[in-house]
Amino acid sequence: MSHPCLSCGACCATYRVGFHWSEAAPELGGQVPAELTETLDAHRLVMRGTWAAAPRCIALDAEIGVRARCSIHPQRPSVCREVPASLEDGTGPRSGQCDRARLRHGFPVLTEADWQDYLRAQTDMAVPNGVAIASVPPAADDRPPGMAGTAPHA
Repeated sequence: MSHPCLSCGACCATYRVGFHWSEAAPELGGQVPAELTETLDAHRLVMRGTWAAAPRCIALDAEIGVRARCSIHPQRPSVCREVPASLEDGTGPRSGQCDRARLRHGFPVLTEADWQDYLRAQTDMAVPNGVAIASVPPAADDRPPGMAGTAPHA
């Protein structure tokens, strides 16, 4: 089972993604691709597509509710890094942003069971007799947004 966010994408098709212009200024250390942004005001940019009546981020590669990925995940804006999934890793807290986005798209909010299934699938490597012999961290592509390069919480 993959991370719940990788079969959702609702947040990327619900909210305006606004951030300080410096995040798209390479000379200041910004990493967000400027060509994927547009000006919101004198101090902020938005990801293209998110300032629309029916928002959908230009960086979203998804069939909402089936598969989802951010095409610029390592370079995504800070606001995207700061939105947690509800009950991330099964511990909490609830994320109002995640819950509202999922409900807007007709999906149930995430539960502890969603995380238990994900963590079990990521940590148990079964042998033919069904005995777990090792716990391994998930592959980098299967880790939650913002957690690439980190070990999952047990």
